[in-house]
Amino acid sequence: MITRLQTSERMSKIVKHNGTIYLCGQVGAGESVAEQTADCLSRVDALLKEAGSDREHILQAVIWLSDMADFAEMNAVWDAWVPAGHAPARACGEAKLARAVLKVEIIITAAEKPKT
Repeated sequence: MITRLQTSERMSKIVKHNGTIYLCGQVGAGESVAEQTADCLSRVDALLKEAGSDREHILQAVIWLSDMADFAEMNAVWDAWVPAGHAPARACGEAKLARAVLKVEIIITAAEKPKT
């Protein structure tokens, strides 16, 4: 069964299928890549909670930066956010993002938390 949450004509923010959660790409507000990354990850936290998961259950992250020169700054925020021992598979690359002000976009795939 496929469950779609926060669905619009263009996309769903959350899609769940067979215990796997797929989040649409998240972007954040702010001037710096650190601010945008922190806001982006806050949005990821909220979506994961709504979907029945959390950061400890992230399977994969795909991160797009508008400029790879921001890699270390983004990583400083990312490293502080990921729980120790729960780092997901991850890729990071440079891409032209949807709007010129965007510096980072993060796409997450996670597992649902086991029901207790």
